[in-house]
Amino acid sequence: MVSFDYQIRESMGLHARPAGQIVRMLKSCPCKVVISCGDRSVDAKKLFAVMGMAVKCGDIVTVTFDGEEEQSACEKTKAFFDQNF
Repeated sequence: MVSFDYQIRESMGLHARPAGQIVRMLKSCPCKVVISCGDRSVDAKKLFAVMGMAVKCGDIVTVTFDGEEEQSACEKTKAFFDQNF
């Protein structure tokens, strides 16, 4: 299991567009991916679950990967977050 923390810089938080980008990118990952913020944790491959977290600008999320190819998926996702959010 590997994970990283990330502070959201997107001014509107994880609304539909960025949530959709995350889900599309992670759909091809063979491992389990969970996004956590505070006491909420959701399957990062489910759009409505990610949007339902209501993550705001400045919130810190933890993205956790567990399973096959977890390390490469983590690195790819961290780079994606750095470039887009």
